[in-house]
Amino acid sequence: MSSRPPLPAAQLIVLLGALVAFGPLAIDLYLPALPAIAHGLGTSAEAVQHSVTVFLAGFSLGMLVYGPVSDRYGRRPVMLAGMALFVLASLACLLASSIEQLIVARLVQAIGGGAASVLARAVVRDVFAPPEAIRQLSLMAMVTAIAPLLAPLLGSVALAWWGWRSPFALLLLWGLLSLAVVAWALPETLPAGQRGQLTLGQAFAAYGQMLTQPAALGLVLAGGMSFAAMFAYITASPHFFIQLHGWSPQAYATVFALNALGIFAANYLNRHLVHRLGAATLAGIGCAAGLLACVALTLALSAKTPPMALVVVALAVAVSITGLLGANCVGLLMQRFAQSTGAAAALFGAAQFGLGMLASALVSALHDGSGQPMAQVMLGCLSLSTLGYLLFRFGKRGRAD
Repeated sequence: MSSRPPLPAAQLIVLLGALVAFGPLAIDLYLPALPAIAHGLGTSAEAVQHSVTVFLAGFSLGMLVYGPVSDRYGRRPVMLAGMALFVLASLACLLASSIEQLIVARLVQAIGGGAASVLARAVVRDVFAPPEAIRQLSLMAMVTAIAPLLAPLLGSVALAWWGWRSPFALLLLWGLLSLAVVAWALPETLPAGQRGQLTLGQAFAAYGQMLTQPAALGLVLAGGMSFAAMFAYITASPHFFIQLHGWSPQAYATVFALNALGIFAANYLNRHLVHRLGAATLAGIGCAAGLLACVALTLALSAKTPPMALVVVALAVAVSITGLLGANCVGLLMQRFAQSTGAAAALFGAAQFGLGMLASALVSALHDGSGQPMAQVMLGCLSLSTLGYLLFRFGKRGRAD
């Protein structure tokens, strides 16, 4: 572990928060344009939704490779290679002339973007001791929350002025800027001696150890399934608000931004309460709140005329609790596997986006023109998240978390 941050702590956390935002930004920025993309490419809404699902799959697969490779060879070279791939794929998205080309480009874009997101978390654990690392992860998540806060608003403005290709142009610029900043300002944070302790095979074998420990598996499920619920919302919400209920893209983006504010607030509370209450307790509170919110959402959408105020509030709570589960669950997991923090961060991130992909695909498959599939999938996800938390609590085997 480094004796001090490679940059001043505040600058480091801002930079790492921006890197974790690669995934949310690459998705949220183009959400308001999904109907316009379908029209522009002459395809269906369901086909365009597949571009969200494919992105989640690629993001997850990329993370699973980058984590152990970075444990063996270091964070910096792996991160730079992934970000360069993201830039090239963003250009391909911008130039796509068919839905098939767009989907392939989004897959490659996701594989590249996974490097920045997962390795930013590993850098935090390289630099900070375990208790402080969770606080810094929460602070980093507050920075990251700015992306979904601003991205849909920026995407809707770009859509109105320059058409459906404009979000991909913005992602291209974002990738170029981020690559330049990392190349200039972020040195290697994993000491050379620590990199030499594991062979590449041993680095990848850490996944098996994590998946066979009940407490570790519980942490992955608790954080991953709450994230999956959020992506069920992300996939279904443009149709639900814009097409089903006639909201403008700008109104939809405003509601989406409120959810991002909720994530920001949850991480703010987590950062200030984690030393007092503990990461495990706060994660449990998040599971309980999210489950209750999804029950309320399901009941609200079962009405003939759904009370939209209750729907918006329930969705906001269900999405916001990712701010309590993300930093705490990944922090606890990396704490348990101190010699394989890259792999731990990768498994957690891959579970988030992989389970998000499955929830996204399920919502698309169940699409019936109503909001019921969204509510039902979110309720199922938060139920499994709560079960994962219980598995963590009862499977610790006496280890200090």
